[in-house]
Amino acid sequence: MSRGIGKAAYKPVGVLLGVAAGTVAGAIFRQVWKATAGDGEAPSATDEDRGWGEILAAAALQGAIFAVVRAAVDRGGAAGVRRLTGRWPD
Repeated sequence: MSRGIGKAAYKPVGVLLGVAAGTVAGAIFRQVWKATAGDGEAPSATDEDRGWGEILAAAALQGAIFAVVRAAVDRGGAAGVRRLTGRWPD
């Protein structure tokens, strides 16, 4: 099997998994924010009623959750491509 098959097979999978990862990460973040802050909605960066600390904490938490979910989904997708093609995507 050529080296490019795994990569070509992973591209469409990667795009779909990226969308799914974003959706899952957003849902996890909303639940974690609600549980930790006791607030229904996380602050946006332009919310003038929220302080810097709360806004930066929300952004850091959201970024960390997204990075972990994305890495897990990408890794799982790559493993799935290897099972299907016999090659690890480059």
